[in-house]
Amino acid sequence: MKLIIILNLLFLHEFVAINYSGGPVNGNSEGCFCKLQGEVDDCKCKVETLDSINNQKIYPRLQSLLSKDYFRYFKVNLKKRCPFWSDDSRCALKDCHVDMCNQDEIPPGLKGSEPTEKKYSKEAQDETDSCEEQKELGALNTTISDSTKEALRNWTKHDDTQETFCELDDDNSSECDYVDLLLNPERYTGYKGPSAHRIWRSIYEENCFKPQEDESTPYSPQQSLAGLCLEQRTFYRMISGLHTSINLHLSGNYLFQDKIGFGTGKWAPNTEEFLRRFDPVNEEQGPQRLKNLYFAYLVELRALIKAAPYILEEEFYTGNEEEDKDVKSGVRDLLTVIQQAPDQFDESKLFQGDHKEAKKLKEEFRAHFMNVSRIMDCVGCDKCKLWGKLQIQGMGTALKILFSGDQIGPHSTINANQKKKFQLRRTEIVSLFNSFGRLSSSVHSIEKFRHLLS
Repeated sequence: MKLIIILNLLFLHEFVAINYSGGPVNGNSEGCFCKLQGEVDDCKCKVETLDSINNQKIYPRLQSLLSKDYFRYFKVNLKKRCPFWSDDSRCALKDCHVDMCNQDEIPPGLKGSEPTEKKYSKEAQDETDSCEEQKELGALNTTISDSTKEALRNWTKHDDTQETFCELDDDNSSECDYVDLLLNPERYTGYKGPSAHRIWRSIYEENCFKPQEDESTPYSPQQSLAGLCLEQRTFYRMISGLHTSINLHLSGNYLFQDKIGFGTGKWAPNTEEFLRRFDPVNEEQGPQRLKNLYFAYLVELRALIKAAPYILEEEFYTGNEEEDKDVKSGVRDLLTVIQQAPDQFDESKLFQGDHKEAKKLKEEFRAHFMNVSRIMDCVGCDKCKLWGKLQIQGMGTALKILFSGDQIGPHSTINANQKKKFQLRRTEIVSLFNSFGRLSSSVHSIEKFRHLLS
């Protein structure tokens, strides 16, 4: 019972601050940014160092790379039922779900013999015009061009000839669709209220390791974290970092409705939302949540570095020989740059001590993270679900990399010669790069807000 109470208090403290959207905004940006400096908790790397290397080198390279076909098409199942509760509270907003354009635009399945239908339209043929009914707010645009559809069939055939490390839940499901991530950017959708509240509560409560409590000390989030072991803090900070990243995207790409109620409104950064969520005047732990973003960033950056030798052996096959070569060259360039990052996350510090206890803790950690990925199927907004599933899968892939291989630690790597023991599917590579891209974009957006509020 004590554990549940502490977890609920930790969640409520996190959720109320991150999701608060009413009342006046107090304070200014100075407190928010002056506290966002120094070493990232449980890491030696400094915020200032990450800001510099990300904003100047990593972010622009990622933006270019993620626009390529190999990384922009993500195969995902958005039709799975929520495994934890029967009422999924589907978003009632008209643009929070997928609206098909015309039935005559729906082609056969993207996979050769797959019986399901995938939608494409004239919008996807020239990739310029758009079906506005599907691009607004939470609507998910699943349009795929004819040429892309044929290429994706070839990708599937290519994957089928490769050895795989594990079977991902949705990869071969008839309910899977390829989604063009560029047509479905992560931004404000209006998805909130009890359904969204329940999602985040469930996610934070998956950190079900028993904290070493001091019953004589009044509860506070910092005291709670101080009583957790490194593995527990790592889990919490990764989830909090993801939560922070998502809210930075919503604040940075916010829909300002026309005052007279007509028109489509304007997408732009919302400085008031940023201050509500992260300024210490409104919420004491705001700067700490921003630091948790950097922690999650360091974890995924370390995974990319460790898997670099393996990733560089990938063909990045799409059937477009020229672009495939460009992608391979771009990936090599990116991995060369990120290896310059100093004081990387050290995974060897996790799961130490007694072998049996460490093994048990590691399996518990893995099981909890698996449950977080399952919670994503309970999200009531398709666009939110898409990006939630992608980023959680990216984090899961990062953890898979960090705790695989013959050695664990800051100098360990995984290469293509280890494929009998370790493999990454295309969907894992795509999710890891896009998830890291989201974190990189969030770090970059902090600098944008710094300038807007200066």
